[in-house]
Amino acid sequence: MVARRKRKKSKTKRISFRAGSLRKKKKEKTGWFGPRLINTLKVLVVICVLAGIVVGIVFLEKYVKKTVPGPQESVRLELANVPEWVSGELQAKILATAGGQTFRLDEDAAQLVAENLASAVWLDEVKVQTKHDRLRIEGRWRRPLALVKSGLHKFYVDAELVVLDFVPVPRLPIVKITGLSLITKTPPPGKVWQRDDLAAAVTILEQLNQMDKFITPDKPLLYEIDSIDVSNFEGREAARLPHIVLYAKDNTEIIWGAEVGKWQRYLESTDEQKLAKLYSYYKEYGTLLNGAKYINLRDPQDNIPLPIDKY
Repeated sequence: MVARRKRKKSKTKRISFRAGSLRKKKKEKTGWFGPRLINTLKVLVVICVLAGIVVGIVFLEKYVKKTVPGPQESVRLELANVPEWVSGELQAKILATAGGQTFRLDEDAAQLVAENLASAVWLDEVKVQTKHDRLRIEGRWRRPLALVKSGLHKFYVDAELVVLDFVPVPRLPIVKITGLSLITKTPPPGKVWQRDDLAAAVTILEQLNQMDKFITPDKPLLYEIDSIDVSNFEGREAARLPHIVLYAKDNTEIIWGAEVGKWQRYLESTDEQKLAKLYSYYKEYGTLLNGAKYINLRDPQDNIPLPIDKY
């Protein structure tokens, strides 16, 4: 009886031991598929994220290299805000003065271009900026108003009497100035040419230019003016004759009279009245050409000059 109980008890212990081992294995198996697996997945996720960042940085670096020139690569020069009247020849002249059409993309190159353009008389207040793929040149373009000939030489002057070297600008109405007193020496391009008769002619042309912008922008009157004669400026040849006369392209005389601001000395129409008469005539008849022997602006008794048959 005692031996049977011992065997039974021993059998019970073996069963209990087996059950404990199974629970332990099951616990170990469950633990490996739980936290350990999660930790492994976390590591894999981090690795994937880091790999993605590295790939992105490499791609971005290649993209930047393709789109942004390096400091030693050549980039083009860009002339910004170029007026429509500036010819291709004039733009090429400015780029040549800048030192070429391509430069490195850095501040030293921008400074060099700015220094070179300091001698470009056609551009004032020059600024050179570095952009992502070019050097950008900005400045105020000097607009020529009149053409002056001295012997075999010819040059322009702008509204500030700055001398500009001759470059064809076919899109502008350039008026010749004639009758200047003896020209012994002209200043170099970029310098102001101070002389009273030249200043008187340029002042009238600038007033006509402003009137064209506001009154006749679609058909500027200046395109029909060929020249302005100041040979009798201040009556130096004949006191009673008109001091300043403009000529249309068909040689029609447009009698202006005294220089701007001096009309009261000679009992002429005011400067404003002269402009009003001229533009009233131009708007009424549509042209200054082939209609009148002359157009008198200085007589204060005339409101609007009438065309007179030339012949």
